[in-house]
Amino acid sequence: MKPAPAPFFILIALIGGLAIFSSTLSKTPVLPLFAQSLGASPTEIGWIVIASTIPGILVSFPAGALSDHLGTRKVLLASLLVFASAPFLYLWVDNAWQLMAVRFYHGFATAIFGTVASAAIAERYSADRAARLSTYSSATIVGRSLAPFLGGLLISLASYDAVYVACAISGVLALGAGLLLRDARPVRTAATARPQFWASLREVLADRGILLVSGVEAAQYLVFGAIEAFLTLYAAGLGIPAWQIGIILGVQLVSIVFAKPLMGRISDRVGRRRVILPGLVLGAASVLLLPLVESFLGLCTLSLAFGLGFATVTSSTAALVADLTRNGRFGASMGVLRTVMDVGQSIGPVLTGWMVVASGYGGAFTLLAAILLGATLLLALVPRSPQPG
Repeated sequence: MKPAPAPFFILIALIGGLAIFSSTLSKTPVLPLFAQSLGASPTEIGWIVIASTIPGILVSFPAGALSDHLGTRKVLLASLLVFASAPFLYLWVDNAWQLMAVRFYHGFATAIFGTVASAAIAERYSADRAARLSTYSSATIVGRSLAPFLGGLLISLASYDAVYVACAISGVLALGAGLLLRDARPVRTAATARPQFWASLREVLADRGILLVSGVEAAQYLVFGAIEAFLTLYAAGLGIPAWQIGIILGVQLVSIVFAKPLMGRISDRVGRRRVILPGLVLGAASVLLLPLVESFLGLCTLSLAFGLGFATVTSSTAALVADLTRNGRFGASMGVLRTVMDVGQSIGPVLTGWMVVASGYGGAFTLLAAILLGATLLLALVPRSPQPG
């Protein structure tokens, strides 16, 4: 397989950074605070948070499988149209149900883009697959890392509307850059693609290894989504101002940016499992300690530790799925990974909202730590792949 030209990787990383910056700015830390200002209850906030992950369950696999046969450019541009248009809709929201509907629409953008971009990279790079995927992910997390700082600042100095105007600007820029993308190989006709679409579905869903790794990813994102939503509210309940909450969440994402490429390179050398396992344990320990800490600096430290654990796990899960993929069905396998991941991320905020009401933050965070430790059992059942894993 010939290596992809450097401009492709640079361009997809730039587009990903702009798109994910826009997406993250729309939710961290603004979303739970905005929802709370609309009178939403903790349970309703959980549903609002997961509304954007439901499209991932619905369209991640179809988008990935279609990109295997129809080419990536058209599918990616469809997602970028949503990135560019969704932020404007927040400006008209005045109740919790409207906010939930906008979040649902916005979720189609990340569901499609994340799946297809990862599949395109996994297909083009094999020897350094984890490093490439992790470097791309870190490029997107640069945008994700800047968003909480800017979002907290805009809330404190201006308004919620200012946050969503900034989201719109970034989304439109991502769409403009996306117009420069080109397909790496000729697309297939619809008549050819249709039967292969269903063959991809059957083959990938029958692969026990891909499903188990997807379960590990789902557990990690279940906890990540819950922490993203309820660490904000936990800190706010302690009287910590919005700009400091932005820093607490921001240091977590900054740690992911720097750790992911390093852990990806280590994964390419020593194997996926040796990287994923300690990441799950570190994440569980940091979440378990959260309800014992009430200071700004203490929460920053645990948030950073959770980010390192998250980076360690996710630097290798997508690469391990690609290692297990057969017959070049990278879009389909990444679609399954993304779908199962979104199921986990959807459950996380709702489950945590219910647990906060039932037993407080201590019970909720303890349950999340147990879920990460449980994921280590799934990892042990994953069959060995012919490539590093």
